[in-house]
Amino acid sequence: MNQDELKALVGRAALAHVVPGSVVGVGTGSTVNCFIDALATMKRQIIGAVSSSVASTQRLQAHG
Repeated sequence: MNQDELKALVGRAALAHVVPGSVVGVGTGSTVNCFIDALATMKRQIIGAVSSSVASTQRLQAHG
């Protein structure tokens, strides 16, 4: 696996720690971007998400 594939794997694995019905806080960076992309698959199960950067906010908003 290359580094991007490993980051995507970490992003998906982090979903196991997301509590349904919660607000999720996210940071910034390329691995967080993978987590945000994975988080979009369960967006109807969480109340919302907050981020620590403009870039992460934009990525969250792009996923609705």
